[in-house]
Amino acid sequence: MRPYILAETNWKHIQETQFNIAILPWGATEAHNYHLPYATDNIEATYIASESARLAWEQGAKVIVLPTIPFGVNTGQADITLDINLNPSTQLQILKDIITTLNHQQIYKLFILNSHGGNDFKPMIRELGLKFPTMFISACNWFQLPDKRSYFENAGDHADEMETSLLLHLQPELVLPLDQAGLGTEKKHKIKAYTQGWVWAERQWSKVSADTGIGNPKLATKEKGEVFFNAVTQKIADTLIQLDKLDVNDMYE
Repeated sequence: MRPYILAETNWKHIQETQFNIAILPWGATEAHNYHLPYATDNIEATYIASESARLAWEQGAKVIVLPTIPFGVNTGQADITLDINLNPSTQLQILKDIITTLNHQQIYKLFILNSHGGNDFKPMIRELGLKFPTMFISACNWFQLPDKRSYFENAGDHADEMETSLLLHLQPELVLPLDQAGLGTEKKHKIKAYTQGWVWAERQWSKVSADTGIGNPKLATKEKGEVFFNAVTQKIADTLIQLDKLDVNDMYE
C-alpha cells in the first residue's frame, strides 16, 4: 500500500492524514502509431504522477494521487476507431465536481497532471478559480519539460521517440517491435502561419498522419525513457514540495 495513492490506501490512513495537495492525472484513449497501446497517455500519467508523488511524499509533502481520468479531448480524431472523445465542456463539469468535493473536504490545492496535448485546462482553471476562490488550481503538461532535445534526437509530439522510449521503460510488454512502427511523418499545413504557431486550427489527424503518429520513433530505447522519466518526475516532485509549503496568500516576490 502506497499511502500517497488514493486507489491503494484506505479509510484508516485517510482519516489520520491531512492532505495538502490532490494530484489529478488526466490522459486520453487514442491510437499511438502502430506500435504503442491506446492507453499510452494514461500509462504515462499514472506512472509519472505516482513517482513524482513518491519523491515528494518522502520529503514530507502531504500529497494524494487521484485515479487517472482515461479520456481526453479527441475532437480532431473522430474518424479514428475507438479514439474516445470528451468535449471540453464535459471536462469542465468533471473538474468542477472534483473541485467541489476537494473544496468541501478542505483540500485546497489541486495539481492536474496532464498527459494529452488535446487537453487544455487553462480556460477551465480561470472559470473555476473564480467560482472557488479558496482553491489553488495548477495544470502541468509534463511533456513540455524538460527540453526533449536534450534527451531525444527526433522531434515529434505523438507516439514519437520520447513516448516510445517512456513506454519501453514503463511497460515494454505493451510495445510492438519498432520495425512494425510507422515513421510518424506529419503533413504540414499549406499556410505557413499555422506551422509557425501564431495562428492555430485543430489538426484533422487522419489527414496529417498515415499511421496516427507524429514523430519518428525508430531511435527510441528504454534507457532514454528511464533517464527522461527520472528527470521529469524529479522536477515535478520538486515543484510539489514547494507547492505543499506555499502560502497561497503570499505567493509573489
